[in-house]
Amino acid sequence: MLLAIDVGNTQTHVGLFRDAELLDHWRIHTVRAATADELALVLGALLGLRDLRLRDVEAAIVSCVVPALAQEYDRVHERYLDGRGTLVGPSMRTGMAIRIDNPRELGADRLANAVAAYERIGGSCIAVDFGTAINYDVVSGDGEYLGGVISPGIEISLEALSQRAAALPKVRLEAPRSAIGHNTLEAIQSGVVFGYAGQVDGLVARLREEMDEEATAIATGGFASAIVPHCEQIDETDDLLTLQGLRIIWERNRS
Repeated sequence: MLLAIDVGNTQTHVGLFRDAELLDHWRIHTVRAATADELALVLGALLGLRDLRLRDVEAAIVSCVVPALAQEYDRVHERYLDGRGTLVGPSMRTGMAIRIDNPRELGADRLANAVAAYERIGGSCIAVDFGTAINYDVVSGDGEYLGGVISPGIEISLEALSQRAAALPKVRLEAPRSAIGHNTLEAIQSGVVFGYAGQVDGLVARLREEMDEEATAIATGGFASAIVPHCEQIDETDDLLTLQGLRIIWERNRS
């Protein structure tokens, strides 16, 4: 069995695979100060839900955007998995040419999304990941990573709004009754939900125009469910896209 772990700035998504079958998955808060031992305890507890322990795991593959935690996951691999773990990096075989100025700048989660999206579509595609940031990753019809877009995420915007505007309250991330807000809460919800939906539609349309290809747009990430229903340019949603990308990359590096 394979543990696929996507460590984001806000959430960590953990998946357990047997070959290509996803047996279970969990979302937990990312704790930036966690030690290797604490991480191993959490992983062991999650696997305990399936009557498993870390010793039952054949290997682990991790994408991590938090440098301090990358070191701790390396320690987890060495201490608890007998070295049967790896962090996604530029030296790994992905089957995808990276056509950007400095391929080492590409985040592991973004690479995993691009690989999974192309594997799923088999042609030009755009992966839109709604996380701490909203990442747009573009793949050509020939399976080449062309580049992308990074914009501030929804949670960042909501926190900044409540911190910088003292009179404005925190709100739940859900669509209001109409675009015209009839109170302060609805006005903020409209700006966030419909505003981000408009941003996504505008950027995806512009990316498609520059690609000059019929690219399929796939959404993923923890906040996708709140925004995608109000988008016109998103074709599919796959909450497991990053985990599937990690599994595919692991498979391509087994030999």
